[in-house]
Amino acid sequence: MRKKAILITGASGEIGQALIASLAESSPLPILTLDLHAIPPELSNLCIHMAGDILDHKLLARLVTEYDFEVIFHLAALLSTRSEFSPELAHQVNVDGTLALLQVAAEQSQRRGRPVSFIFPSSVAAFGVPNLEVKARDRRVKEWQWNNPTTMYGCNKLYCEQLGIYYCKYYQQLSANRPVMLDFRSLRFPGLISAYTTPSGGTTDYGPEMLHAAAQGKPYACFVRPDSVLPFMAMPDAVTALLHLAAAPAEQLTRAVYNVTSFSLSAEDFRDHVLAAFPDAQISFEPDLRRQGIVDSWPAELDDSAARRDWGWAPAYDLQRAFDEYLVPNIRQRYQQRAAAAR
Repeated sequence: MRKKAILITGASGEIGQALIASLAESSPLPILTLDLHAIPPELSNLCIHMAGDILDHKLLARLVTEYDFEVIFHLAALLSTRSEFSPELAHQVNVDGTLALLQVAAEQSQRRGRPVSFIFPSSVAAFGVPNLEVKARDRRVKEWQWNNPTTMYGCNKLYCEQLGIYYCKYYQQLSANRPVMLDFRSLRFPGLISAYTTPSGGTTDYGPEMLHAAAQGKPYACFVRPDSVLPFMAMPDAVTALLHLAAAPAEQLTRAVYNVTSFSLSAEDFRDHVLAAFPDAQISFEPDLRRQGIVDSWPAELDDSAARRDWGWAPAYDLQRAFDEYLVPNIRQRYQQRAAAAR
């Protein structure tokens, strides 16, 4: 008999680690995690970890024979910067991997006669604003505006949103016997900032990179202009958003894909907040024109009014609270402890 479980792919990443800790406190179901990399030791007793690749169809087939997934949090992805250097690999991981898991969820939904919940984190990278004039004019962008991504990662995310909607609404639509559809739900996240995991090289990571460098007493050269504006969110709010969307009654939802956000600020403002906490920080601006072009194509703010209306989304951390209560004290403590251990 298959064991009921929650599946988290890409579990060793920033969102995955935070999600494991939160689900372990709130869910009675066992948590199965899948990633190429190991889970940190402090989380290993909270989940059943499988080291493996989402492109390994034999592994997925084995998991399906052993587990009945109530919810799949599909976090595994090749992120924006690396995807630009390896676009073919990005398509394989981000699209083919998502398609394989959607097929798993569709088959399990049909077999058990009720939907598997498929929760998919999308990204601000799914947008593509044509120029800075439009970015300033259309400052708060809704889900359906400017869906013209200019990065491989953004293209992958946008296409996977559409794949999810297909499997949720139109899968086998010409079949004489329509199957039970999976329940696909997606969030378009802004730049995410974690106090507990180091930045992973994403395009929005100049903000958290400033913080982590300052806490270590290292100089940092920011790769965007001081006036570059993007939306951000503290990691605890990202996890809360995933869990709240997953738990929302289906009849309340008016869309499959929702924007969520917390605060927007310029790179210069981000630097000023870092300097307020770490006055000796050495932060300069050395824009990389290629990465700058990507940042300029993403909205300054996300309009998350649909999420607020449909399922009560509201971030706990605004800009000041994110810095004062979450980011600065925890990042400071992280590197103080490391320094003490190295003595």
